[in-house]
Amino acid sequence: MKACIFTLGCKMNEAESASLQRALEELGWETADMPCRADLYLLNTCAVTAEAEKKSRQAVARLRKYNEDAPVVVFGCASQHAPEAFSAREGVLYVAGTAKKDVIARVIGAPDEGVFDRLAAARGEESGETSFCELPFPKRTKTRALLRVQDGCDRFCSYCLIPYLRGRSRSRTLSSVLAEASHCDAREIVLTGIDLSSWHDGPLGLGDLVYALRGIPARIRLGSLEVSAVGEEFLEKMKAAGNVAPHFHLSLQSGSTRVLRAMNRHYTREEYLAAVARIGNYFENAAVTTDLIVGFPTETEEDFLDSLSIVEEAGFSRVHAFPFSAREGTNAARLRGLPPAVKKERMERMLQACRAAEEKYLSRFLGKRLTVLFEEDGGYSENYLRVYNETAEEGSMYEVELTKPYKDGAACTLVSKIG
Repeated sequence: MKACIFTLGCKMNEAESASLQRALEELGWETADMPCRADLYLLNTCAVTAEAEKKSRQAVARLRKYNEDAPVVVFGCASQHAPEAFSAREGVLYVAGTAKKDVIARVIGAPDEGVFDRLAAARGEESGETSFCELPFPKRTKTRALLRVQDGCDRFCSYCLIPYLRGRSRSRTLSSVLAEASHCDAREIVLTGIDLSSWHDGPLGLGDLVYALRGIPARIRLGSLEVSAVGEEFLEKMKAAGNVAPHFHLSLQSGSTRVLRAMNRHYTREEYLAAVARIGNYFENAAVTTDLIVGFPTETEEDFLDSLSIVEEAGFSRVHAFPFSAREGTNAARLRGLPPAVKKERMERMLQACRAAEEKYLSRFLGKRLTVLFEEDGGYSENYLRVYNETAEEGSMYEVELTKPYKDGAACTLVSKIG
């Protein structure tokens, strides 16, 4: 029997789905991670925006088009937020939230006809977690592995629903992280978490974790970071580790200190730029990527111009800019929103600025050599440039020379194969 696990949302969701896929395979299931005909569907949902939650609901019907007789298991942030929106849908037999995902595989059990009865009789696991939920190690991969090290969030940004859905911050132990990292056998390992910067194991912080991974024969890449994490000691440990990709996804959200305060983000524009400068002091060609919200309810034209200008000042290599979307239950949802026409016009200007910044960063590396791990369709360099070459072998790492802009990155020639 075949189980299909379909995932929406963040890298944390992807990592959790990969672990559940491994757990089901150990029970005897054949698995797939793309929509296809299957005997069982698992849907890992997202609720970071209202649109993401809507897509999560629609995915139930999308999956059942492949086999309307197959039961559907739903879990994740969207089903934590509105479980009734999923339990009422035809074909859904089991709805869980964000907690204790290790229970799901046990409820499903062996691949036999009894799975229908087991799912119908079981109830979704809705209780919270006070410690990190350990899941089976994901299936080994020769390319990129996502490694969960932290879950939950204590920051409570005024626009964000995730802390209410994922719960309080909790971290995986250093020994557990090292055990999975040693198991991965991947060329690159990405450390993921809802609030990665808050990882700790007793007195040890994220910098200690990164340094402890220096002996792993893989390139280490970090997920999203907070400004407060990027201090001198942290950067020194990253540099000393020697196997860390010079890529920092440094969460911004707004270039206006006034708007940052309204968002309950605990740094200023100046502190953000100082963190970017520190990164440059340790990693000369580092990529700094970020997220930006356009049209927050309190954002004035002056505030927006601050966001527009920081895109160039920070020298971002890539920016994920998106319009503000009110999430019911957050403080920002109680604020009067900006007119849609204003948000649309600002988004157009922001996207233009982001494209210009990305093109400027890429131009610095044309004719230069970088190290690229190739996957199914192109690959990523150490500084997270998207790179393409038709003859590169999937799962292999090469030294390459970038030749020209191509698609969302650059084309390259292969110089030599690494390892």
